[in-house]
Amino acid sequence: MKVEAEHLSSCLFCNMAQGHVGTEAIFKNENILAFLDICPIRRGHVQIIPLQHFAYFEDLPGDLAAEIFATGQMVARAQKRIYDVERVAFLFSGGDIAHAHAHLVPMVDKTDITSRLYIKQTDLTFVSAPRASAEELKSAARELRSALKCG
Repeated sequence: MKVEAEHLSSCLFCNMAQGHVGTEAIFKNENILAFLDICPIRRGHVQIIPLQHFAYFEDLPGDLAAEIFATGQMVARAQKRIYDVERVAFLFSGGDIAHAHAHLVPMVDKTDITSRLYIKQTDLTFVSAPRASAEELKSAARELRSALKCG
C-alpha cells in the first residue's frame, strides 16, 4: 500500500516514530516503538506502533504483526511484575489514529477494557481518561524500562 508523503507528515504516530514528537519510550528497535499512553487507562498503559506507516492492523505484514505481538508479551510480563496484576489486556485499535497500534493495559478491574454491549445501563456517559502528568509518565517509564532489562 502506497502512503502519501503529506499523510505521513500529518500522522501523529509517524511523527512519534521519526522523533518529531516526544514520547516516554520504553522500547524501540528498527521496526517498532513502545511508549506510554499519555491518557492511560491504568498506570503503565503502553502503546506499540510500527515505525513504518500502516493504517490498520490488517494492513500489517505478518512478520511485523508477530513482532508487535511478541514485544507485547515481553511488556505484559513486566507490567504483571511491576503492577501486581493477574492479566494484561492486549488489543489493536484504530478508532482514534489511523496508524496500526496495540494497547497493553494492566487489568486492575474487569471493566478496564470493555464494550458498552456488556453494560446493562443505557444512560452511561463516557469521558476520556485523564492525561498523565509528565512526572507520572517518566516514573512509569523508568519502572518498565528497568523491568524489561531484568526480564
